[in-house]
Amino acid sequence: MMARKRSKAFWNNFKFKYKLTIINENTLEEIVGLRVSKLNGLSVLLSVLAVLFLIAACIIAFTPLRNYLPGYMNSEVRSQIVDNALRVDSLQELLDRQNLYIMNIQDIFSGKVPIDSVQTLDSLTVAREDTLMERTRREEEFRRQYEENEKYNLTTIVSQPDVNGLILYRPTRGMVSDHFNADKKHFGTDIAANPNESVLATMDGTVFLSTYTAETGYLIGVQHNQDFVSIYKHCGSLLKKEGDRVKGGEAIALVGNSGTLSTGPHLHFELWYKGHPVNPEKYIVF
Repeated sequence: MMARKRSKAFWNNFKFKYKLTIINENTLEEIVGLRVSKLNGLSVLLSVLAVLFLIAACIIAFTPLRNYLPGYMNSEVRSQIVDNALRVDSLQELLDRQNLYIMNIQDIFSGKVPIDSVQTLDSLTVAREDTLMERTRREEEFRRQYEENEKYNLTTIVSQPDVNGLILYRPTRGMVSDHFNADKKHFGTDIAANPNESVLATMDGTVFLSTYTAETGYLIGVQHNQDFVSIYKHCGSLLKKEGDRVKGGEAIALVGNSGTLSTGPHLHFELWYKGHPVNPEKYIVF
């Protein structure tokens, strides 16, 4: 009995209507009168939410926004993604084969692969695929080491197998303008460089010659370990004198254009081993 009375009182309170009135302040005339109850307010709120839900559902169902829902994807879009992935794989495979093809052509031109042994380039590519990929990894390692050395403004380090791990520094920054040629009595490498560019000692050693001649201009010579001697000609000025100890990579002169045999600002660099001139490009990457 008490429960029924409480339930009836609750519904009466829930359906009890309140009057909302808007009155003109000057005339006290009632402008608008609205009778609402808690049930009316709840009904209006549910109706608004239902309308908003229907609008959102229509937008998602009939627009491309549905493709962004987790777990939902248009079959056409899915087909395009799969097709694009297959095309990317095919293009990557084609690019790899093209790179191997170019490497084979380079090896044929350089004489590493005899022309008589080549039947078709495709068969050569298949036969040498592992070798070419191994060479690519070695080149990556060399490039990484080169960039690491250049980061500290040092020259490229290259050692020959027969010099027991000696480290040789590039004597100056520039472009090779003339190569070593013993037949033409050109016993060094010419490096075109900016005037007053630093000339560096290629290895640790002792300066045994620091002078000026009419033909070669300012020149300096350094005696190194293991019977190596380096000569630097056509310098603009000398920074070391005879008897000075120098470290590899230390500035010993400046690039210039001195001497009658000079054809412009450059460094003529010679490397001698046991009294015989050797090609510096076999020991140093310029």
